Amino acid sequence: MTVDSAKIGVIAGGGQFPLLFIKAAQRAGRKVMVIAHKGETDESVTQAADDACWVKLGQLGKVISWFKKQGVGETVFLGTITKTKIFRDVLPDLKGLSLWNKIDAKQDDAILRAVAGALENEGISVRESTMYLQHLLFPQGVLTRKKPSKVQRQDVEFGWQHARAIGRLDIGQCVVVRDCTVVAVEAIEGTDAAIKRGGKLAKEKAVVVKVKKPGQDFRFDLPATGVKTIESLQAVSGSVLAVEAGQALIFDKEEMVEAAEKAGIIIIGVTEAEDGTLLY
Repeated sequence: MTVDSAKIGVIAGGGQFPLLFIKAAQRAGRKVMVIAHKGETDESVTQAADDACWVKLGQLGKVISWFKKQGVGETVFLGTITKTKIFRDVLPDLKGLSLWNKIDAKQDDAILRAVAGALENEGISVRESTMYLQHLLFPQGVLTRKKPSKVQRQDVEFGWQHARAIGRLDIGQCVVVRDCTVVAVEAIEGTDAAIKRGGKLAKEKAVVVKVKKPGQDFRFDLPATGVKTIESLQAVSGSVLAVEAGQALIFDKEEMVEAAEKAGIIIIGVTEAEDGTLLY
Protein backbone atom coordinates (compact mmCIF):
# COMPACT_ATOMS: atom_id res chain seq x y z
CA MET A 1 0.00 0.00 0.00
CA THR A 2 1.30 3.44 -0.94
CA VAL A 3 0.32 5.84 1.82
CA ASP A 4 -0.82 9.37 0.96
CA SER A 5 0.15 11.44 4.02
CA ALA A 6 -2.33 14.16 3.04
CA LYS A 7 -5.20 11.76 3.63
CA ILE A 8 -6.80 10.75 6.90
CA GLY A 9 -9.57 8.22 7.37
CA VAL A 10 -12.69 8.61 9.48
CA ILE A 11 -14.66 5.60 10.66
CA ALA A 12 -17.93 7.40 11.30
CA GLY A 13 -20.94 6.61 13.42
CA GLY A 14 -23.86 8.91 14.15
CA GLY A 15 -24.01 12.42 15.56
CA GLN A 16 -22.18 15.61 14.66
CA PHE A 17 -18.67 14.62 15.79
CA PRO A 18 -17.61 13.18 12.39
CA LEU A 19 -18.75 16.32 10.55
CA LEU A 20 -16.94 18.62 12.98
CA PHE A 21 -13.77 16.59 12.55
CA ILE A 22 -13.99 16.62 8.76
CA LYS A 23 -14.22 20.41 8.65
CA ALA A 24 -11.35 20.84 11.13
CA ALA A 25 -9.11 18.34 9.31
CA GLN A 26 -9.80 19.97 5.95
CA ARG A 27 -8.91 23.37 7.42
CA ALA A 28 -5.62 21.78 8.46
CA GLY A 29 -5.01 20.76 4.84
CA ARG A 30 -6.02 17.10 5.07
CA LYS A 31 -8.14 15.11 2.63
CA VAL A 32 -10.74 13.16 4.58
CA MET A 33 -11.80 9.67 3.50
CA VAL A 34 -14.90 8.49 5.35
CA ILE A 35 -16.21 5.03 6.17
CA ALA A 36 -19.93 5.63 6.81
CA HIS A 37 -22.18 3.12 8.57
CA LYS A 38 -25.62 2.49 7.10
CA GLY A 39 -28.38 3.41 9.52
CA GLU A 40 -26.00 5.45 11.71
CA THR A 41 -23.99 8.03 9.76
CA ASP A 42 -25.73 11.14 8.46
CA GLU A 43 -25.46 11.77 4.71
CA SER A 44 -24.10 15.26 5.44
CA VAL A 45 -20.92 13.53 6.66
CA THR A 46 -20.30 11.77 3.35
CA GLN A 47 -21.18 14.92 1.44
CA ALA A 48 -18.55 16.91 3.36
CA ALA A 49 -15.85 14.25 2.92
CA ASP A 50 -13.38 14.18 0.05
CA ASP A 51 -14.51 10.60 -0.61
CA ALA A 52 -16.66 8.07 1.21
CA CYS A 53 -17.59 4.40 1.36
CA TRP A 54 -20.78 3.04 2.93
CA VAL A 55 -20.52 -0.18 4.95
CA LYS A 56 -22.69 -2.29 7.22
CA LEU A 57 -21.66 -2.87 10.83
CA GLY A 58 -19.03 -5.61 10.92
CA GLN A 59 -17.63 -5.28 7.39
CA LEU A 60 -14.05 -4.93 8.55
CA GLY A 61 -12.54 -6.43 5.41
CA LYS A 62 -14.31 -3.85 3.26
CA VAL A 63 -13.05 -1.04 5.51
CA ILE A 64 -9.44 -2.19 5.27
CA SER A 65 -9.62 -2.83 1.53
CA TRP A 66 -11.09 0.61 0.78
CA PHE A 67 -8.62 2.45 3.01
CA LYS A 68 -5.71 0.68 1.34
CA LYS A 69 -7.07 1.50 -2.09
CA GLN A 70 -7.28 5.17 -1.07
CA GLY A 71 -3.77 5.20 0.41
CA VAL A 72 -5.03 5.93 3.94
CA GLY A 73 -2.35 5.28 6.56
CA GLU A 74 -4.12 6.71 9.62
CA THR A 75 -7.70 6.96 10.77
CA VAL A 76 -9.93 8.03 13.67
CA PHE A 77 -13.08 6.56 15.21
CA LEU A 78 -15.80 9.21 15.54
CA GLY A 79 -19.49 9.25 16.39
CA THR A 80 -21.94 6.85 17.96
CA ILE A 81 -23.00 3.34 17.06
CA THR A 82 -26.28 2.19 18.60
CA LYS A 83 -24.95 -0.46 20.94
CA THR A 84 -28.05 -2.64 20.90
CA LYS A 85 -27.42 -3.25 17.21
CA ILE A 86 -24.74 -5.78 18.08
CA PHE A 87 -27.62 -8.17 18.80
CA ARG A 88 -29.46 -7.72 15.49
CA ASP A 89 -27.72 -5.64 12.82
CA VAL A 90 -24.14 -6.90 12.65
CA LEU A 91 -23.48 -8.31 9.17
CA PRO A 92 -19.79 -9.17 9.25
CA ASP A 93 -17.69 -10.13 6.27
CA LEU A 94 -15.11 -12.90 6.68
CA LYS A 95 -12.49 -10.64 8.30
CA GLY A 96 -15.07 -9.11 10.61
CA LEU A 97 -16.46 -12.50 11.62
CA SER A 98 -12.99 -13.87 12.30
CA LEU A 99 -12.21 -10.92 14.58
CA TRP A 100 -15.62 -11.09 16.31
CA ASN A 101 -15.12 -14.74 17.23
CA LYS A 102 -11.79 -13.89 18.90
CA ILE A 103 -13.36 -11.33 21.27
CA ASP A 104 -14.37 -12.97 24.53
CA ALA A 105 -16.26 -10.08 26.13
CA LYS A 106 -18.39 -8.14 23.65
CA GLN A 107 -17.96 -4.84 25.49
CA ASP A 108 -17.04 -1.40 24.17
CA ASP A 109 -13.34 -1.34 24.91
CA ALA A 110 -12.74 -4.95 23.91
CA ILE A 111 -14.47 -4.51 20.55
CA LEU A 112 -12.88 -1.18 19.69
CA ARG A 113 -9.40 -2.24 20.76
CA ALA A 114 -9.72 -5.38 18.67
CA VAL A 115 -10.78 -3.42 15.59
CA ALA A 116 -8.02 -0.87 16.15
CA GLY A 117 -5.50 -3.71 16.48
CA ALA A 118 -6.69 -5.27 13.23
CA LEU A 119 -6.33 -1.95 11.40
CA GLU A 120 -2.86 -1.34 12.79
CA ASN A 121 -1.80 -4.84 11.76
CA GLU A 122 -2.70 -3.76 8.23
CA GLY A 123 -0.55 -0.63 8.48
CA ILE A 124 -3.39 1.77 9.31
CA SER A 125 -2.72 3.59 12.60
CA VAL A 126 -5.58 4.75 14.81
CA ARG A 127 -5.22 8.30 16.13
CA GLU A 128 -6.88 10.13 19.03
CA SER A 129 -10.40 11.23 18.26
CA THR A 130 -9.68 14.73 19.61
CA MET A 131 -6.94 15.60 17.13
CA TYR A 132 -7.90 18.95 15.57
CA LEU A 133 -10.76 19.27 18.10
CA GLN A 134 -9.17 19.96 21.49
CA HIS A 135 -11.57 22.89 21.98
CA LEU A 136 -14.45 20.40 22.36
CA LEU A 137 -13.08 18.98 25.61
CA PHE A 138 -15.32 19.70 28.61
CA PRO A 139 -14.03 22.69 30.65
CA GLN A 140 -13.54 22.71 34.43
CA GLY A 141 -15.85 24.71 36.66
CA VAL A 142 -19.53 25.54 37.05
CA LEU A 143 -20.79 26.53 33.61
CA THR A 144 -24.17 27.83 34.76
CA ARG A 145 -24.97 30.84 36.95
CA LYS A 146 -26.59 28.59 39.53
CA LYS A 147 -24.11 26.82 41.83
CA PRO A 148 -24.52 23.38 43.41
CA SER A 149 -25.73 23.16 47.00
CA LYS A 150 -23.96 21.17 49.70
CA VAL A 151 -26.39 18.26 49.20
CA GLN A 152 -25.86 18.31 45.45
CA ARG A 153 -22.07 18.34 45.88
CA GLN A 154 -22.38 15.30 48.13
CA ASP A 155 -24.38 13.53 45.42
CA VAL A 156 -21.74 14.42 42.83
CA GLU A 157 -18.97 13.01 45.04
CA PHE A 158 -20.98 9.87 45.76
CA GLY A 159 -21.88 9.40 42.10
CA TRP A 160 -18.28 10.00 41.00
CA GLN A 161 -16.97 6.96 42.89
CA HIS A 162 -19.73 4.71 41.55
CA ALA A 163 -19.33 5.95 37.99
CA ARG A 164 -15.61 5.19 38.24
CA ALA A 165 -16.46 1.68 39.46
CA ILE A 166 -18.78 0.81 36.56
CA GLY A 167 -16.24 2.28 34.15
CA ARG A 168 -13.58 0.00 35.57
CA LEU A 169 -15.85 -2.93 34.69
CA ASP A 170 -16.50 -1.45 31.19
CA ILE A 171 -20.24 -1.30 31.87
CA GLY A 172 -20.83 2.41 31.22
CA GLN A 173 -19.65 5.92 32.02
CA CYS A 174 -22.60 7.45 33.86
CA VAL A 175 -24.71 7.04 36.98
CA VAL A 176 -27.87 8.76 38.15
CA VAL A 177 -28.03 9.61 41.86
CA ARG A 178 -30.40 11.12 44.40
CA ASP A 179 -29.71 11.54 48.11
CA CYS A 180 -26.50 9.48 47.84
CA THR A 181 -28.41 6.57 46.33
CA VAL A 182 -27.68 5.20 42.86
CA VAL A 183 -30.99 5.02 41.01
CA ALA A 184 -29.62 4.08 37.58
CA VAL A 185 -26.41 2.83 36.00
CA GLU A 186 -25.68 3.37 32.33
CA ALA A 187 -25.22 0.17 30.37
CA ILE A 188 -25.77 -0.69 26.73
CA GLU A 189 -28.77 1.64 26.36
CA GLY A 190 -26.67 4.82 26.57
CA THR A 191 -26.64 7.97 28.71
CA ASP A 192 -29.94 9.57 27.68
CA ALA A 193 -31.92 6.39 28.29
CA ALA A 194 -30.19 5.91 31.66
CA ILE A 195 -31.05 9.49 32.66
CA LYS A 196 -34.71 9.01 31.78
CA ARG A 197 -34.90 5.66 33.57
CA GLY A 198 -33.10 6.92 36.68
CA GLY A 199 -34.96 10.22 36.69
CA LYS A 200 -38.32 8.48 36.81
CA LEU A 201 -37.20 6.51 39.83
CA ALA A 202 -35.78 9.60 41.54
CA LYS A 203 -39.03 11.52 40.81
CA GLU A 204 -37.07 14.80 40.81
CA LYS A 205 -33.69 16.34 41.69
CA ALA A 206 -31.67 13.61 39.97
CA VAL A 207 -27.93 14.23 39.76
CA VAL A 208 -26.13 12.78 36.73
CA VAL A 209 -22.39 12.06 36.93
CA LYS A 210 -20.49 11.15 33.77
CA VAL A 211 -16.78 10.26 33.85
CA LYS A 212 -14.11 8.62 31.75
CA LYS A 213 -13.31 4.98 32.29
CA PRO A 214 -10.07 4.27 34.17
CA GLY A 215 -7.41 3.94 31.48
CA GLN A 216 -9.71 5.62 28.95
CA ASP A 217 -8.32 5.31 25.42
CA PHE A 218 -8.61 8.70 23.72
CA ARG A 219 -8.78 6.96 20.36
CA PHE A 220 -12.42 6.12 20.92
CA ASP A 221 -15.53 6.25 23.06
CA LEU A 222 -14.95 9.43 25.04
CA PRO A 223 -17.92 10.48 27.17
CA ALA A 224 -19.96 13.10 25.30
CA THR A 225 -22.70 15.56 26.24
CA GLY A 226 -24.81 18.16 24.46
CA VAL A 227 -28.21 19.82 24.34
CA LYS A 228 -29.93 16.43 24.19
CA THR A 229 -28.37 15.51 27.55
CA ILE A 230 -29.97 18.57 29.14
CA GLU A 231 -33.31 17.82 27.47
CA SER A 232 -33.24 14.29 28.91
CA LEU A 233 -32.46 15.64 32.39
CA GLN A 234 -35.16 18.32 32.11
CA ALA A 235 -37.75 15.70 31.10
CA VAL A 236 -37.35 14.03 34.52
CA SER A 237 -36.97 17.25 36.55
CA GLY A 238 -33.30 16.56 37.17
CA SER A 239 -31.04 19.10 38.84
CA VAL A 240 -27.33 18.58 38.10
CA LEU A 241 -25.08 17.33 35.31
CA ALA A 242 -21.49 16.75 36.45
CA VAL A 243 -18.94 15.72 33.81
CA GLU A 244 -15.23 14.96 34.06
CA ALA A 245 -13.43 17.99 32.67
CA GLY A 246 -10.76 17.50 30.03
CA GLN A 247 -11.78 13.86 29.58
CA ALA A 248 -15.16 14.25 27.89
CA LEU A 249 -16.60 16.09 24.91
CA ILE A 250 -19.09 18.94 24.97
CA PHE A 251 -21.08 19.77 21.84
CA ASP A 252 -22.93 23.04 21.21
CA LYS A 253 -21.69 24.44 24.51
CA GLU A 254 -23.49 27.81 24.38
CA GLU A 255 -26.83 26.24 23.42
CA MET A 256 -26.37 23.56 26.07
CA VAL A 257 -25.71 26.08 28.84
CA GLU A 258 -28.63 28.25 27.69
CA ALA A 259 -30.98 25.24 27.80
CA ALA A 260 -29.72 24.37 31.28
CA GLU A 261 -30.23 27.95 32.53
CA LYS A 262 -33.85 27.92 31.33
CA ALA A 263 -34.48 24.54 32.97
CA GLY A 264 -32.75 25.45 36.25
CA ILE A 265 -30.18 22.68 35.74
CA ILE A 266 -26.60 23.06 37.01
CA ILE A 267 -23.70 22.02 34.76
CA ILE A 268 -20.32 21.29 36.34
CA GLY A 269 -16.96 20.30 34.86
CA VAL A 270 -15.11 18.31 37.52
CA THR A 271 -11.52 17.16 37.86
CA GLU A 272 -10.07 14.78 40.43
CA ALA A 273 -6.92 15.76 42.32
CA GLU A 274 -4.24 13.20 43.13
CA ASP A 275 -5.60 12.89 46.67
CA GLY A 276 -9.09 12.12 45.34
CA THR A 277 -10.52 15.59 46.04
CA LEU A 278 -12.97 16.78 43.41
CA LEU A 279 -12.29 20.23 41.97
CA TYR A 280 -14.75 22.49 40.14
